[in-house]
Amino acid sequence: TDAVALVEEIRKGEPLITASCKEQVIHLVRRLQEKLGGEEDHKFYLFKVLRAHILPLTNVAFNKSGSRFITGSYDRTCKVWDTASGEELRTLEGHGNVVYAIAFNNPYGDKIATGSFDKTCKLWSTETGKCYHTFRGHSAEIVCLSFNLQSTLVATGSMDTTAKLWDIEKGEEIVTLSGHSAEIIALSFNTTGDRIITGSFDHTVALWDVGTGRMLHTLIGHRGEVSSAQFNWDCSLIVTGSMDKTCMLWNAMTGTHIATLTGHSDEILDVCFDYAGQRIATASADGSARVYNAETKKCIAKLEGHGGEISKICFNPKGNRVLTASSDKTARLWDAATGDCLQILEGHTDEIFSCAFNYKGDIIITGN
Repeated sequence: TDAVALVEEIRKGEPLITASCKEQVIHLVRRLQEKLGGEEDHKFYLFKVLRAHILPLTNVAFNKSGSRFITGSYDRTCKVWDTASGEELRTLEGHGNVVYAIAFNNPYGDKIATGSFDKTCKLWSTETGKCYHTFRGHSAEIVCLSFNLQSTLVATGSMDTTAKLWDIEKGEEIVTLSGHSAEIIALSFNTTGDRIITGSFDHTVALWDVGTGRMLHTLIGHRGEVSSAQFNWDCSLIVTGSMDKTCMLWNAMTGTHIATLTGHSDEILDVCFDYAGQRIATASADGSARVYNAETKKCIAKLEGHGGEISKICFNPKGNRVLTASSDKTARLWDAATGDCLQILEGHTDEIFSCAFNYKGDIIITGN
């Protein structure tokens, strides 16, 4: 792409980009091109093994830069780690039951949210470990949570069939999203923060207006429990995965069904978009993963080789690699375009259920 021509085109529709900052935008576009163009064949090596908790882990998550990561556990705590040294920085204690859902408020990373089987969500300072707020109101276990990108709200999803939105500053509940008839096990804000989706065991996904808490659309079509749901980056599409062995694509504005992506022979356990929203990856209990083109809806790669179900899948930020975590005790790195297995990451002695890249894409974390 001609960077100068692209910026000229952007300027036509974006009054904020004035003539004075045109050169800077061209510079940024060229830097982005360099990042995307660098054909690195990055090999990962085992860098640290952290005996993080006495009891099993539930989840792992990076901050944006990858300098810190967090682990949630059945031992009722969340721990904060320094990635480079592998050192435990602090333990966040206070929950009365399993800490199941955890997140940094990326891109900032100065706050951590923990959702627990004790029915509460806690908000913590990453730096000091101080608990700012305890959000109470759910009548059953919290199993998923997410910050909006603006870092003003945290959303929690619960076995009580509701999701709640909480104000980070005030520490108060803003609204309860009621309408599902079974537990909510997935939720996701869109990039602009004005919409949120909730996926439920009632086989549906609901699209909500964040400002009013009003349900805008119910995405009906799956014939089994929904396992995951996500917006693409420009908020135009929603992808959902289900126990009915299919993945569905929806128009995020109208809530209409666009396509059903088939091919798996067992439950779909995880789905995701790449950062550009051009590709969709699916992970299944059939031991395989697939990559689809979001525009053509065609399967472009089959990722086959795991000896057990794949519970987690993600793209690297660049979008040319896919990482999978499996019950066969390995994680695998794949070429997103060809489906070739580039690396098998071994070392765990039990099933791996969580994996993530840092933003730069040169560090991987896996949890079992």
